[in-house]
Amino acid sequence: MAVATDDREYRAATEAVALLDRSERGKLALTGEDAVVFLDSLLSNDIAGVALGSGVDATLLTHKGRMLAEVRVLRSEDELELDSERPGLQALFDALNNFRIGYRAELHKRTLQRGLLSLIGPGVDALLGPQAPPPAEHDHVSATLAERPVRLIRTDLGVDVLCASEDTDAVAGALTAAGAVAIDQPAAETVRIESGRPRFGIEIGEDTMPQEAGIHERAVSYSKGCYVGQETVARLYWKGKPNRHLRGLRLDRPAAPGDSLTLAGAQVGSVGSFADSPRLGPIALAMLRREAEPGSELQLAGGAGRAVVVELPFSPPA
Repeated sequence: MAVATDDREYRAATEAVALLDRSERGKLALTGEDAVVFLDSLLSNDIAGVALGSGVDATLLTHKGRMLAEVRVLRSEDELELDSERPGLQALFDALNNFRIGYRAELHKRTLQRGLLSLIGPGVDALLGPQAPPPAEHDHVSATLAERPVRLIRTDLGVDVLCASEDTDAVAGALTAAGAVAIDQPAAETVRIESGRPRFGIEIGEDTMPQEAGIHERAVSYSKGCYVGQETVARLYWKGKPNRHLRGLRLDRPAAPGDSLTLAGAQVGSVGSFADSPRLGPIALAMLRREAEPGSELQLAGGAGRAVVVELPFSPPA
């Protein structure tokens, strides 16, 4: 994904508080006395170990350990709330719907019924005051904004606000009135790219294993019981080395998603997301073959530019 960043919006997201509507994310819920046991048997992380008011990242895998979806799972008193990028939603819904036979669990569609707003930036807790959730990622609390019930969810870059879809405008209005700056996707994408977090459907997809994406430490359990794809990802973790890795790129000029990247004349990957960061300059995320190690110099398609491979997250310029 190529992005052109608005400086004012970028400053809000990195120095104050920015607000982005992410209601397009896929949302589902599971209820019933077997909901936890069922989801634990399907997803890659330890769902049974999630405490009330907390959550985890997880993946839905094929039997060969490839990702069909990356999923955030939140546990509350009466349900498990799930959300994912839209490219993974249908596979997630189908798996939940098809494999819950024999489990006392009900599946609920929530994509259109729930709004999702993201607060990004260092000033988020000050804006929310005593309602802010605890500091661990995925911790969440019930709260009230604009006299509407909401759920506040800690993220890696701030706090997400989950509400009824009909309340989204009112809640967003209250947040901007309190000082949040409404931003568009490009500014949020720039901050995401800087942080080194991949997005399902962009850098990673159905040909990617969690270890390749660099998300296995937060999205995969190697100690819990069986789940789809466990044998493959466990074997790679204990005995193998991923053929590819998610890496950062520092470029000498803009690039476009899909631009090929070569090392010593051999293609080692292609550009995933690109941003012209006000702080770091031209940067990108890419899934690269393991021989393209940090420090390697790559050539963009047709010799149009140069890219240096770096570890993630991006470090500030020296």
